[in-house]
Amino acid sequence: MESIRELYRIGHGPSSSHTMGPRKASERFLQKNNGAHHFEVILYGSLAATGLGHLTDLAIKDIFKNFQCSILWEPKTFLPKHPNALKFSAFNEKNELLDEWTAYSVGGGTITDDFTETETRQIYPHKNLQEIMDWCNQNGKQYWEYVEEYESAEIWPFLEEVWDAMKESIDRGLNRDGVLPGVLKLPRKAQSYHLKGKNYATPFKRRSQLFSFALAVSEENASGGKIVAAPTCGACGVLPAVLEYARKVYDSDKTAILRALATAGLIGNLVKRNASISGAEVGCQGEVGTACAMASAASAQLLGGTIYQIEYSAEMGLEHHLGLTCDPVAGLVQIPCIERNAFAAERAVAHTTYAIISDGRHRISFDEVVETMYKTGVDLQSQYRETSQGGLAMLKAMPKQ
Repeated sequence: MESIRELYRIGHGPSSSHTMGPRKASERFLQKNNGAHHFEVILYGSLAATGLGHLTDLAIKDIFKNFQCSILWEPKTFLPKHPNALKFSAFNEKNELLDEWTAYSVGGGTITDDFTETETRQIYPHKNLQEIMDWCNQNGKQYWEYVEEYESAEIWPFLEEVWDAMKESIDRGLNRDGVLPGVLKLPRKAQSYHLKGKNYATPFKRRSQLFSFALAVSEENASGGKIVAAPTCGACGVLPAVLEYARKVYDSDKTAILRALATAGLIGNLVKRNASISGAEVGCQGEVGTACAMASAASAQLLGGTIYQIEYSAEMGLEHHLGLTCDPVAGLVQIPCIERNAFAAERAVAHTTYAIISDGRHRISFDEVVETMYKTGVDLQSQYRETSQGGLAMLKAMPKQ
């Protein structure tokens, strides 16, 4: 399993797989072929189907801005390895092919090709959460200590940078109003929710705060703002909202929050390794569902949960999102994505309460749910996996032009 540095990616939205990933792949190909005269990029499958709404073409053109670059769209062509595929070609002045490369944006901004499965070396020796729980139990350790064991103490400055970026995205989102970019003309809600919430009594006030934090980050993402993919851009509002909620309501300090980030990253990494966090591959259950599992684990740890209660909370976070489709209206990361972040954050807090009340024993393990999620995602028809060709995406929800 890779470092959690590969899971938490700081960058600009609206999509880790459709914006961050193609941008990174373009940078890599250009660096190798910066002497070429012009380039061609073919987008396949989900990348082509919702690329315009996710600003995929703009991300690519920005990298090749000093060159001629044509982009071709093949939404009905799916390459075998992954639905998010793109093929780069470099040419000289005589239009002779110099180099070509097929890359796959597999979720969370990660890029692989036909010869590599991961971007970085594997640093964790265990394959699933049960093995990690056994290690923690045998060594008297917590999940965050397991992360430190294999990442070294150098992980903490990185997680502090992640937390700072999350807080900044919340602050920006709470202080902006207006309309989000795109044909839906969707108004921002975070600021008004936050202001209205101040006038309510507890617990309604707390719930309004939680909603506003998640909306703030998700709206920043939808506008192409700087956020942290956790584990993806489309689900980036869930974990920051829960952590900020804990900081406000339970007075959790920075050290506790960084440790919770480490545990959440471990949970997200396990889903990424043993299933998928790509909406194009398994639907929104892999994005918002994983984010909810991460936030549920983080929240349970912040409230003093045992490793068993944390596992239970994470299991519920993913289990209760099984079957969730990825059907963005107009190909934008707005409807239903933004609201899903808010409600996943609320669910994460509820899962924590449920798990902490229990003794941590339950019948279905986190690992079993991860396996089930992947099988469910594979069984989903392609129109329900980030192609904007089914589900809510078929509704005529956008204003008339």
